[in-house]
Amino acid sequence: MQRSALLLSLSWLFLMFTVGSHAAVISPRVQLAQGEMIGIDDPNSQTWVWLGIPYAKAPIGAWRWQKPVPVAASSQSFQATHAGPICPQYKNDRYLGQEDCLNLSIYRPATQQSLPVLVYIHGGNNQSGKAEEFNPRALAKALNSVIVMVNYRLGALGFNPLAVLKSQDPIQASGNFGLLDQGAALDWVKANIQAFGGQPDRITVSGFSAGGRDVMAMLISPLFKGKFQQAIVFSGGMTTAAVQPSQRVFLAAFAPLVVADGRKPDLQSAMDWLQHGGPKVVDYLRRLTADRIAALMRNAGIRMSVFPHLYRDGVVLPESGFNTDHYNAVPVIMLSGENEFSFFALSDPQFADAYHHGLLLSNSMLLNEYQFVFHYGGKLYSLFNVQRSAQRMYPHYSAPIYATQIRLGTDPDVTGPKMALLGSFHGIFLPLLDRALLEPMLPGVFQKPGVVDMSNHFQRYLAAFLHSGDPNVSGQTRWLSWTPEHQAQGASILILDANQRQAISYMSMKNYDMAMLIEQIKNDHRLPEETKMQLLHQVLNGRWFSDELDQAFQSPSLWP
Repeated sequence: MQRSALLLSLSWLFLMFTVGSHAAVISPRVQLAQGEMIGIDDPNSQTWVWLGIPYAKAPIGAWRWQKPVPVAASSQSFQATHAGPICPQYKNDRYLGQEDCLNLSIYRPATQQSLPVLVYIHGGNNQSGKAEEFNPRALAKALNSVIVMVNYRLGALGFNPLAVLKSQDPIQASGNFGLLDQGAALDWVKANIQAFGGQPDRITVSGFSAGGRDVMAMLISPLFKGKFQQAIVFSGGMTTAAVQPSQRVFLAAFAPLVVADGRKPDLQSAMDWLQHGGPKVVDYLRRLTADRIAALMRNAGIRMSVFPHLYRDGVVLPESGFNTDHYNAVPVIMLSGENEFSFFALSDPQFADAYHHGLLLSNSMLLNEYQFVFHYGGKLYSLFNVQRSAQRMYPHYSAPIYATQIRLGTDPDVTGPKMALLGSFHGIFLPLLDRALLEPMLPGVFQKPGVVDMSNHFQRYLAAFLHSGDPNVSGQTRWLSWTPEHQAQGASILILDANQRQAISYMSMKNYDMAMLIEQIKNDHRLPEETKMQLLHQVLNGRWFSDELDQAFQSPSLWP
């Protein structure tokens, strides 16, 4: 009996060893239920890469404006060697993409290690952008992690609250299709990433700009509970929209198409038909070409009133939005640049022509106006991205919140005069992850010794966070979590900067709040009062961060 038990134990050990050994073998050819994924062995970067893998069925025809459907099982091979199609959008007035776009790409070091997973959601105001927002090959090695980059539905194809499209399924009826796509991608990763050598119980979801705001929404969505173990929010913040005001915006946006197609004679009757027309309206909307839908509401900038999305439907997102005490509390990093508004100011009609023709620096009056919105817009946007979110979350958030702000860019002796106009712009973290990314626009800046050292520091913090849920690493500034106590001590936010030779990092705090900024603006008389009010009413108004500013200066806003 003892001998039989011993033999049985040895048999189990042998079985576990052989199964474990087989499971540990990772290669560019990966077998999944949906077929064999044939990837790329990239010897230059020493990585394995799989591009454009479908994670849900194509949302076309009857599947347009429906929740994502899992990919069917298959015995066929898939050549995961080319970037997948991006979702319908416009870039520089040119239509790009196709509706069959629910795909993701995977990058990992060419090793046999089982590694933590970073899922990245791209930016673009949920209206544009693509999974391959940057090249993560070098980053995968630096972080020693598996990196997954996701395409998801955008614009009015990805977010649509119109009542006529809603079914009896409360999840479909939310209208938050792009967010649901991201949830489907996370489900796919959890189910399949082990075959790529990723750890399904160590998934960090991250996102930039719109992707960061989507990640923030995941933290309050009951549907996302348990889908990830950590989160990183790059220049995101708390943005949601009420359903009924959003419906009015969408009715007004689609109505001109109805008139142009001869369905109704005027905009008001078109809006009435879109609201009450039933199955005929659904059939009409499904037959519209994707390029016409993607063209709607393209002038949103960072104004929720123009393109409302992330609807507080009561199922996918709570009706109370971020005024909730139910968070999917996981360790989270929240990051902002100090001068996040610079690109948005420079693309505003007030400054765009002068900037693009190289005349801004030579026009002292216009340059003073730009410096006004650069200064206050940066302060408002960075406050919104991190501090205000942390303050609202903290009383109901049972996991650590790590806050950081990048201060690089305004010292021309470090980064040059061209970047001084931009400062620590929206997305400045990206070239810290992919140093070649902005080389054409800012040649040599992210190859400078001090900036390279700062990039290395930043990546080491991220690597530690992905592997353990704690960003702290030996030999670097101790990164304290955001708490009211650390705020009171002046040590709630990690500041990242560089001089000409090395990184500079230290714990600090936000030494101002919204009320203080509004008072500073009121008392700022460097510009004529009429000019100042014009900038407040036409450039800074209606942005994610400006609700209280709009109220204080009676500016047009206004969020739905």
